Amino acid sequence: MATATATTTHDALMPDAAMVHSNRQRLFLLYFVGALVDLVVLGLFNEYSDKVYVDTFTTMLLASIVLQLLLKATIAVEHWVAGHFKDKVGAGWKTLRFFCAWLVLFGSKFVILEALSLAFNEDVKFEGVFHGIVWLIIVVVTMVIAEELVVRIYRKLA
Repeated sequence: MATATATTTHDALMPDAAMVHSNRQRLFLLYFVGALVDLVVLGLFNEYSDKVYVDTFTTMLLASIVLQLLLKATIAVEHWVAGHFKDKVGAGWKTLRFFCAWLVLFGSKFVILEALSLAFNEDVKFEGVFHGIVWLIIVVVTMVIAEELVVRIYRKLA
């Protein structure tokens, strides 16, 4: 019969199945936690705002997954575009780099809004100024901030 010692670490208390071993598992956790954070944020906006409407919890869950994938794709495209300006020097190139990054980040919100509209029709709606784009931006920025807070808390625990 095994006895616990005072030197038992938290890793020893975790089952082997809970340990993260590969980059694919880390990527899965990143997307999984991101989608859950997006689900919470979207749910709170749905509940407390009259500008965001999601028909059912299932729709909200699916929309959160779509949002997570589209936001990660947006960031990947933004990094790819910024990479074209990496070796360029000068204020003009730097300005162009920031403008292109902003254009990708801002323009992606229209793509995201259209993707949600196509995928969920009237079951997911953002209303208000500019056909809901302002509220979508508010929700997305809140999602990004919430995800960053979760990451920072996680890193502090190490």
